[in-house]
Amino acid sequence: MGTDTQKHATIHRAGLRRRPIGLFGGAALAVAGTAALIINLGAPAAFAAEAPVGLGAVASYSVLGGETVTNTGLTVLDGDLGTTPGSAITGFPPGIVGGTTRVEAAAAGAKASLLVAYDDARSRATTANVAGDLVGQTLVGGVYTASGPLAVSGTLTLDAQGDPDAVFIFQAASTLITASSSRIALLDGASSCNVYWQVAESAVLGTNSRFTGTIMALQSISVTTGTRVDGRALARNGQVSLQSNVFQSTTCVTAPLIGTPTDTATPPGTGTPTETATPPGTGTPTDGGTTGPGTPTDSGSPTPGDGTGGTTGPGTPGDGTGNGNGTPGDGTGTDDGAVLIIPSSTRGANGGGSGNSADALANSGASAANGWIGVTALGLVIGGLGLAGVSLRRRENARTNA
Repeated sequence: MGTDTQKHATIHRAGLRRRPIGLFGGAALAVAGTAALIINLGAPAAFAAEAPVGLGAVASYSVLGGETVTNTGLTVLDGDLGTTPGSAITGFPPGIVGGTTRVEAAAAGAKASLLVAYDDARSRATTANVAGDLVGQTLVGGVYTASGPLAVSGTLTLDAQGDPDAVFIFQAASTLITASSSRIALLDGASSCNVYWQVAESAVLGTNSRFTGTIMALQSISVTTGTRVDGRALARNGQVSLQSNVFQSTTCVTAPLIGTPTDTATPPGTGTPTETATPPGTGTPTDGGTTGPGTPTDSGSPTPGDGTGGTTGPGTPGDGTGNGNGTPGDGTGTDDGAVLIIPSSTRGANGGGSGNSADALANSGASAANGWIGVTALGLVIGGLGLAGVSLRRRENARTNA
């Protein structure tokens, strides 16, 4: 009888031990599912990639005109220069051509490639319709169609969302006009080699602006004084006029990925001290620098932000380190001389680069809030599991004692 009782107690205790294992196993699956859900919710939406526009023989050109090409001032082209069926090219020199100059039949192959590329860009299926001035917008890769003219009066940001192969195609049924000092900015892997502007009429780029992409215009292209083009100016039928411009056509300018910022804030705790604490001495302090029996006037408290420690007396010595918060990035794009690249340290609405804007701050706060919600949820699950384990243990002890 005693033996049966002992067996029953042993089986009972074994059963109690198995229950927590099942509970914790299920909880582990729940935690894994919750983590997967949080990760999934934070992942950016994926879009079908658009193929680049094939430029063929015209890819080596910075400028190609249909009738003529004229230049005033010191224009620098790093690629080829040509015109066909016309033969008139003026202003070189003083303009500089880094590649080869070709006219008439010698440029016929490039002209044929331009016709194919223009039709390819025009025939692409629309991702989104746009109209008028694109200033202030942040656009991801895709095909953007305008039933009328397009304009850029300030900054337009092209965000590749970490995909260096992202393609941006703009279809304008009329003209393309950019204002003076306007910018086409690249963000998070976007490349100048993957930006195309198909213009059904003529294009005019404002003075001292920074333009990104290959313009394929049916009629003429005017690049005004001081404008820099990271791409090409290719006119099918009309002339191309230049005025002291710089073209970068043969190499791509690519914005760094978010993981590799060009302008970042100093990480917390890494501030470089500019003044270390003075070691204790034996003299009488007059300013708290050299220690002695007196009372220091400087307690050695570091100045926040610059990592500077104070000089010490016999009180608590400064450790020579600040809180190291550093100077945060101001979201101002760096200019490499050909294209405006948004620093990766900040992103505004829809991944834009206005780091100090209200939208950027709101997005930052929302991201932080989402992160804390995920951490809090996991904490509640783990805390609940701990309480369940304690409760089961107490029940087991109570039954054993009984």
